[in-house]
Amino acid sequence: MKIQTFYDEVTATFTHIVIDEETKKCAVIDSVLDYDHFSGMVKTESADKVVAYIKENELENEWILESHIHADHITASGYLQKHIGGQTAMGVGIKDVLKIWVPLFDASDDTPITGEQFDRLLDEGDEIQIGNLTLTTWLTPGHTPACASYYCAQEDVIFVGDTMFAPHLGTARCDFPGGSASDLYKTIQRFYSLPDNTTVYLCHDYPKSGEEPLVKITIGEQKTSNVQIQPATAYSEYVAKREARDATLSVPKLLFPSLQTNLRLGDFGVKSKNGLQYIKIPINAL
Repeated sequence: MKIQTFYDEVTATFTHIVIDEETKKCAVIDSVLDYDHFSGMVKTESADKVVAYIKENELENEWILESHIHADHITASGYLQKHIGGQTAMGVGIKDVLKIWVPLFDASDDTPITGEQFDRLLDEGDEIQIGNLTLTTWLTPGHTPACASYYCAQEDVIFVGDTMFAPHLGTARCDFPGGSASDLYKTIQRFYSLPDNTTVYLCHDYPKSGEEPLVKITIGEQKTSNVQIQPATAYSEYVAKREARDATLSVPKLLFPSLQTNLRLGDFGVKSKNGLQYIKIPINAL
């Protein structure tokens, strides 16, 4: 296994390309479409770096995976599929997320509530082949109902999305609709059942000026230094701490643009009669 990671500074997001070097097959996890919230302009520079790397290294992309429906950036899944192929997939919990958000955006005309816009919905234990590598799907709710992690037992590697951050940050927030600090506690305890040398690939990091972002860390390091949850942390302590922290957090600035487009794999929806696409901002709805 080789992992090539790209970091988007604007959204603090990691996009991982998982490569089986023997067969030159690969998969992309958590891609980014560049969107400027103030101008409404969309660019593909971040996604084009992924496309260029795959083509320059003569790789064959098999999967475009999402760890969940992101609320802080727009996915490039649809764009990537057009340029490098591969099946789009995410956890089956997306169905619960669709039931929450499609009615709020009044988007039933262009956003199937069944999840059929994704090529495959992954359930617990479903396996994804990348050449000779096998990623096993773990349903890991808490941050959102749709969160899924991808574990490669062959290499002792797991891609955890937003469930777990760098140790000084702790874990993901749980205050979005369908989120649950109780569920996230159980998810993190499951991660802690992995061998200490298991490598955890993160989805985000927020380094200070002049510092490099933290792409990966071991389970053992998380167990000894995560500020919010360690193996001995009591359930009630974690839930109280997480919920108190969430109560102080502001809404992500790209929440509405991200959610409604990510439910369509980064598609901005049906064009209006004037030929333009629009982002809907529901008023007094949260």
